Amino acid sequence: MNAAILLRRPLLVSGRPGVGKSTLAYRIARELRLGRVLQWPVTSRTTLASGLFEYDVIGRAQAGQAWYAAQQRAGGAEDGTEPGGSRPGTSVDIGDFVQLGPLGTALLPHSLPRVLLIDELDKGDADLPNDLLTLFEDAWYAVPPLVRVKRQSPEVVVHTADPGRTAPVKEGIIRARAFPIVVMTSNGEREFPEAFMRRCLRLDIPDPGPEALGELVTAHFADRLGDMHGKLVRDFMMRSEQVDGLAADQLLNAAHLVSSGAYSYAEGDDAEWQAVLSSIWHPLNADGAEPGA
Repeated sequence: MNAAILLRRPLLVSGRPGVGKSTLAYRIARELRLGRVLQWPVTSRTTLASGLFEYDVIGRAQAGQAWYAAQQRAGGAEDGTEPGGSRPGTSVDIGDFVQLGPLGTALLPHSLPRVLLIDELDKGDADLPNDLLTLFEDAWYAVPPLVRVKRQSPEVVVHTADPGRTAPVKEGIIRARAFPIVVMTSNGEREFPEAFMRRCLRLDIPDPGPEALGELVTAHFADRLGDMHGKLVRDFMMRSEQVDGLAADQLLNAAHLVSSGAYSYAEGDDAEWQAVLSSIWHPLNADGAEPGA
């Protein structure tokens, strides 16, 4: 992680679902006090443009028509005011219709680097990793709608991915002052291009062992599990081996039920509890079947 920050390179984090890949970005932001994490969840429809900005062309056109109609209704005054002296409206500001995405917001000229989480990159389009390369190298991009109006409006205030926040954009160009800390997660579902991998630092998070799982449960539930703490972890590890791996949050779900008092884990042969446990600790493989079933 330190090497990725110093080299200004994205960090590609891989591992099983539930091992804490996404949580890593939040830990970096918290420990370095870098503010809110900018999260960009990737789907099969995700493009580079959607992460940078969105421009509401229809909304601006409708607002422009409404403003023009108000001007026409005002009518008559040479200075554009109504007889009472009040102005019928103001021209439409293009910045009201530009919304920066998480990636675009991360590249704003912040005084300190922002943490950007690109979640599940392997779900995206095949061209997305290559599209990110140039952006990561240059750390700037243009917003075409703002470039086209830079003579009339050299500085435009736009909305950002931070709720309720705006930012000024000069001449339609956004350039990072401090390169963002980019954490990309992958479930290992696909291979990435060599050029992309060459520019990334890799971190593989292994499955947590019994000691790490015990510490995880203690951190969330302290001593509320009592004597059942160790037994729950042992049973989870045994079940995980049987179904070719479980996620840590599946253990936390079971621990929450035990600590709530709704179920008595002391009676290990209780049919109802075993049925609930089987439902919580279900296999993660695609077909949902246990090995050998």
